[in-house]
Amino acid sequence: MTTPAPTDTLTERFAAARQVADAVLFEGYVLYPYRASAAKNRLRWQFGVLVPPRWGADRAEHSHQRTECLVEPRSGARLTAELRFLRTQRRTVQRLGLHGEFTNVAELELPDRVLVPWDEGTEERCPVDVPVAQLAGDGVTVPFTRPAGEETEPVHDADGRPVGRLVRRREEINGVLRLTAREIDGPYAVLKLTATVENTSTWTPDPAAADRDAALPRSLVAAHLLLGLSAGRFLSPTDPPEWARGAVADCANEHTWPVLAGPPGSADVMLSAPIILEDHPAVAPESPGALYDALEIDEILALRTATLTDREKREARGTDPRAAEVIDLADGMPPEVLERLHGAVRALRELTGPDPAPARPDTPWWDPGGDRDVDPLTDRITLDGRSVGAGSRVALRPGRRRTDAQDLFLHGRTAVVEAVLHDVDGGVHLAVTVEGDPGADIRREQGRFLYFQPDELTPLEDE
Repeated sequence: MTTPAPTDTLTERFAAARQVADAVLFEGYVLYPYRASAAKNRLRWQFGVLVPPRWGADRAEHSHQRTECLVEPRSGARLTAELRFLRTQRRTVQRLGLHGEFTNVAELELPDRVLVPWDEGTEERCPVDVPVAQLAGDGVTVPFTRPAGEETEPVHDADGRPVGRLVRRREEINGVLRLTAREIDGPYAVLKLTATVENTSTWTPDPAAADRDAALPRSLVAAHLLLGLSAGRFLSPTDPPEWARGAVADCANEHTWPVLAGPPGSADVMLSAPIILEDHPAVAPESPGALYDALEIDEILALRTATLTDREKREARGTDPRAAEVIDLADGMPPEVLERLHGAVRALRELTGPDPAPARPDTPWWDPGGDRDVDPLTDRITLDGRSVGAGSRVALRPGRRRTDAQDLFLHGRTAVVEAVLHDVDGGVHLAVTVEGDPGADIRREQGRFLYFQPDELTPLEDE
């Protein structure tokens, strides 16, 4: 028998993955400028939408997701699965009339916000905890239903007098989560786990009026799965062990993308999401809060949100509580937090750790053992009658051929040749660093240079 896992167990097992899962759940939930009236917020719910079967049959959207991955469970292992999705509830705005009647309106102005009709998303979960041994054969099937309903919320003015109400309506949602596992051929004790999520709604659309807006309240929006193994490990679908590559290639994932979740090095939690992620995805530690805008750059969004007019901010606050949180976040962001969003170079952080790398590597960035006929550090060419090689000073003259637009900004700058390179077609390229570039030393350490052909350079007299 399948029983829901205890809340504390789920929290513990999925703690490291939940922050990323939340970013997936609310991906593109409300876009800058965070107002319902903005054109970009009129077509919503782009990721992981599982529509009713009878509506999606002749359309591009689907009614199911299928996740397949490999697991190596130990004896007595249990699988904890949690289906998460957003449920659309339709919010209408009504004004209170003189005789106590309520009338639908396009907006209702209040001192602190402007209320407008909007589709809100509420989080739904379907948790399952089952011994891995029970997944053999037909596995387990977990149906779920979310009943239709309606709620009203009174709206008052600044003096506490009733001026209207919000009406929220929800349609019935039906679905099923199926979990199966079978052994794969080979010498290893490996199972192929299959998790299928389906929208099983029997709703029949009206051919004359059944547009996407009618299907959304009956759909699973941003549907994704968290999978946890109590004992054992998942195999990475993107970077599996060599012996498992063939079996991983045989896994069929439909409308979802599974990756290892949790901290790097762990393999007991997997996130299967409707967007492509890498193993062990993480939200940037500099990010001060959720901005819901399809993973746009936090700094730009914070700066642009701060420039909204008071009227625009009031409408954003009235659009959705999450939009109101973004406005408050941007308005109250301290300068030091905004400065932290300006950028981070994560690849260099280990250099400042307890065991920093040497100032210059022990081996050259070019491997002389690869081709003994050339040496970029000692080879020289003749340019305008002068010998040019590593250490020579040159003037940059890009633009004589189809040049990268960014190179044109360097026209007339001086540079130092770092290497002379020969390609397989017999062409010559000179690697250079621009004089005065504050990052020149880092570029040399990493072997990252700018490259020009000889006719784009003019040799300079040695100082």
